[in-house]
Amino acid sequence: MINEMKDPAFLFYPNDYIGGTMGMTFEEKGAYIELLMMQFNRGHMTNHMIGQTVGQLWVKLEDKFTKDKKGLWFNERLEIEQKKRKAFTDSRVNNLKGVNQYAKKRGHMSNHMEDRDINENEIVIIYPFESENFKNQWHLWKQFKKKQFNFTYKSQISEQAILKKLSKLSEQNEQNAINIIHQSISECWKGFFKLTEDKKNRKINAGMLMQQIDKQWI
Repeated sequence: MINEMKDPAFLFYPNDYIGGTMGMTFEEKGAYIELLMMQFNRGHMTNHMIGQTVGQLWVKLEDKFTKDKKGLWFNERLEIEQKKRKAFTDSRVNNLKGVNQYAKKRGHMSNHMEDRDINENEIVIIYPFESENFKNQWHLWKQFKKKQFNFTYKSQISEQAILKKLSKLSEQNEQNAINIIHQSISECWKGFFKLTEDKKNRKINAGMLMQQIDKQWI
C-alpha cells in the first residue's frame, strides 16, 4: 500500500532567492527563511505567529507576503511551489496505482513509462480558484485571446504568471477575478487591469458576452 503523507520538501531556486533578497541584511534573510519554513509547516500565518518568530523585522519583510481572505499571511511563490509539488507527487502516486489517464489508455505501457527519468521541474498549472466556474471563465479568456489577437500562451510558465497577476489584481476574490476577465474581454484589452468602479461586484452573463464578441469576429 502506498503511504500518503505530507510532502517533506519543495523546490528551491537559488538564483530566484538571491535576486529576491538582494539588499537584505543577513538577519533579514534569516528571518525571511524562518517565515517561509513556518508557512511550509503550518500554513498561512497570523500576525501573532509572525511577531513571535521575527519581531520587528516583519516591517522589512511584509512586502514579500500577501494577506488571504481570513487576514492570514502567506508567500505566493511558496504556495505555488507547494501546489506544483503536490500535483507532481499525486500524479506519480496515481501512476503507481494505475489510475492515471495514460495508464488507463495504454495499459502495460505505463510500467515502461515509470522507468524513465522524471523531471520534477515539469510545470503544472495551478489555478488561484479551484471552482469549475473559474476554470470555464479562464478557458473563455484563452478563446478570446486566440480569436481576437491570434495569441496563445507560449508556455505553461507564462500562463501561470498571468494567473498569478489575476489573483493579485482580484485580491484573491474569485468573483472579482471573473469580473476582471469579463472586463478585459468586453473592452477588447490584451491584458488584465484593476476593475473599474462600475464593474465591481457586477456579474456578467458569460454566454451573452461571448455572443457579443463573436459578432465582432464574424
